[in-house]
Amino acid sequence: MAAQEYAAPPPARELAGKTAIVTGSTSGIGLGIARAFAEAGMHVMLNGFGDKAEIERTRMELEERFHIKTAYSAADMSRPADIVGMVEDAHRLLGKVDVLVNNAGIQHVEAIETFPIPKWDAIIAINLSSAFHATRAVVPEMKARKWGRIINIASAHGLVASPFKSAYVAAKHGLLGLTKTVALETAEHGITANAICPGYVLTPLVEKQIPETAKARGLTEEQVVKDVLLHAQPTRQFVTTGQVGALALFLCTDAAASMTGTALPIEGGWTAQ
Repeated sequence: MAAQEYAAPPPARELAGKTAIVTGSTSGIGLGIARAFAEAGMHVMLNGFGDKAEIERTRMELEERFHIKTAYSAADMSRPADIVGMVEDAHRLLGKVDVLVNNAGIQHVEAIETFPIPKWDAIIAINLSSAFHATRAVVPEMKARKWGRIINIASAHGLVASPFKSAYVAAKHGLLGLTKTVALETAEHGITANAICPGYVLTPLVEKQIPETAKARGLTEEQVVKDVLLHAQPTRQFVTTGQVGALALFLCTDAAASMTGTALPIEGGWTAQ
């Protein structure tokens, strides 16, 4: 008897018409999440930096392929006023915010004694503080509607540490604490707050840190990929943006309504070691 091909389950159409902001979604994990949401019929506000023409092509492709509404905000996640403006723009252009995904992040790899102070400040601002400012801005309307989903993209580095990543590890550990606090404060209002903790995903952020890690550890870039990045994950495979997007989509469904305050690893077994 011939083996049957695996068929992925249909998108969660229960979410059709919901509106999401996904920060840092012009590429990488954020874009993977935005695509998963769009496929489920959700309207999406994109955010991030990049080539304006390419961002516009991505936005239009999501609209035309999935028949949903999209918007784009160039808000700088290191600036609280920009973050508030992004939420206001989502209201103006898309009507509401049902789901917030705090995904924007930057990285710098260097020993702590030479770690540049401006890099520390920027990483804490974008990887941690931006999630506070965005969450603070959307929780009131979620409480009023008695429904909302807040998803923070942390990292396996929110659960364990690695050398030469002091700011990133500190920010991601802090993001897990913020997730738990928001979950407790909103638990009786139909809102959930959860953190996804991906391992290494081959995104522009990870690609950028390969030469930085090679320099910090005195390795070749090939050795960094094999002996540092994939060595951390027993599967010896990169996590995909589609896998993270599917998990984020699940957290928005009614099936996940009792999941809140959690940190969900998706890291090829990294933190099981």
